[in-house]
Amino acid sequence: MYHIMIIEDNEKIRKELCDFLSKNGYQTSGPDDFEHILKIIQNSKVDLLLLDLNLPVVDGHYICSEIRKKSNLPIIVVTSRDSEMDELISMNLGADDFVTKPYNLQILLARIARVLQRSYEHENSNILKIHDIALDISKSTLSYKGKSCDLTKNELRIMHCLFINKNKIVSRNELMQHMWDCDLFVDDNTLTVNINRLRKKLELLQLDDLIVTKRGLGYIIYED
Repeated sequence: MYHIMIIEDNEKIRKELCDFLSKNGYQTSGPDDFEHILKIIQNSKVDLLLLDLNLPVVDGHYICSEIRKKSNLPIIVVTSRDSEMDELISMNLGADDFVTKPYNLQILLARIARVLQRSYEHENSNILKIHDIALDISKSTLSYKGKSCDLTKNELRIMHCLFINKNKIVSRNELMQHMWDCDLFVDDNTLTVNINRLRKKLELLQLDDLIVTKRGLGYIIYED
């Protein structure tokens, strides 16, 4: 059972989130000692952090920055601050996702599941396979029938997202969010450039049709 810690100074919201996530199979905690919040996080066995930005004592950006100095703990920023600058700063500080209030609880639940899957469910499996196609996460390579090609960090992120969502359409926005774990901010143009480069490498492996474009919807890799 994954343990989710909710760092939220609004007691009502904090309790509602704890109750909702508990009913959906997660262990939860919601500390209210914000003066020692970093020590509480560090001393707890936490799998994911839901982090508000507007907090007493220190704000969420500072907490995110301090955690990233020592840990890869998954962090989803959940805040009423909805400016693009707040989102950009959060991602550059190492947040895994950014959700604005008010939010749909089911969508938040899906985002939590996706971040947990990305962070943990494949950490012990470095190679993902679809038939004879192998994506080696540790080596950042894609192989097919004896041939292989090296992938850049962004290309690897794209392939990883499509592999773990095989037979499902992945939107461009979802791909950009998946790539936000990299050092640089990813915009729509950056995604287009990386998709085009990736397609050229796939052609060399005779996998021209591996990534199927669904116009207006996104991309998909079929396993069947």
